[in-house]
Amino acid sequence: MFRKGLVFCLLSFLFGTVVAQSIPLWEGYDVKHGKEVTLTPYLSENNKDGLSVIVCPGGSYCWLDDETEGDVVARWLQENGISAFVLRYRVAGFGAYFWHYRILFRGKQHPDMITDAQRALQWVREHAKEYHIDPDKVGMMGFSAGGHLVMSAACFYETNFLKNNGIITSTNLRPAFVAPMYPVVTMKENCVHKRSRRALLSERRQNDAIMRDSLSLERHIPQNCPPVFLVNCVDDPIVDYHNSILLDSALTANKVNHHYIQYQTGGHGFGASEEKGTEECRQWKNEFLKWISELKL
Repeated sequence: MFRKGLVFCLLSFLFGTVVAQSIPLWEGYDVKHGKEVTLTPYLSENNKDGLSVIVCPGGSYCWLDDETEGDVVARWLQENGISAFVLRYRVAGFGAYFWHYRILFRGKQHPDMITDAQRALQWVREHAKEYHIDPDKVGMMGFSAGGHLVMSAACFYETNFLKNNGIITSTNLRPAFVAPMYPVVTMKENCVHKRSRRALLSERRQNDAIMRDSLSLERHIPQNCPPVFLVNCVDDPIVDYHNSILLDSALTANKVNHHYIQYQTGGHGFGASEEKGTEECRQWKNEFLKWISELKL
């Protein structure tokens, strides 16, 4: 027992909150597949401004890249004085991706993902005092499909998806800011990422014109949209870079406070890695820290 405690303390000292205990967000609620939804805190001791970010990894809404686009991102934020929380939200899963069983069974699909995102935002804000963060300064950062998710949280915050799971809350569900990174945006235009669309909407609903339109984010920018930090690369081989151009145009047309950086190189899936992508695209981290320090929340 002593050895286990010693090892735990040593790992904590060496790696910070990499060994942080995950919080089951739907414990006590009758939510289908809710046990897999967790929030892992990476609290910064140097968080002078009370900032925090809920990190949503990508993975085409089929799986989660919860290392490069999750824990690595959270540790980087933590090291730079921003508390972070990695959200492992519901995704369609490998079975649905390979065998298409959602033709017969519901599985996991919209609105499961946005519901998990709102639950995370509610949880962090309601526990802000114990986490030593400002409940009014809770933002969200997402990558690829996770970028679509955090932007969905910004677009649809006036719709309380939690009530379908028995949660009536007065907590503000509008993120303080969002940072969609090389995001999936549209479900309708020619540049759509089809795998994400199928995973999000299911085999049955992916061809539904109304559903496609309702989750094409460039069509649903609200008047009080939170500030947006948007990044992508022209050479992205996975999500067509025109997704971000659509979003940038919509944000500009609606006069939303946002900062768009388009890199020429970097590809896709680099997260906060120091090895993946290119030297050019890895500049986004410094740009984000500069942007967030100048943002008046």
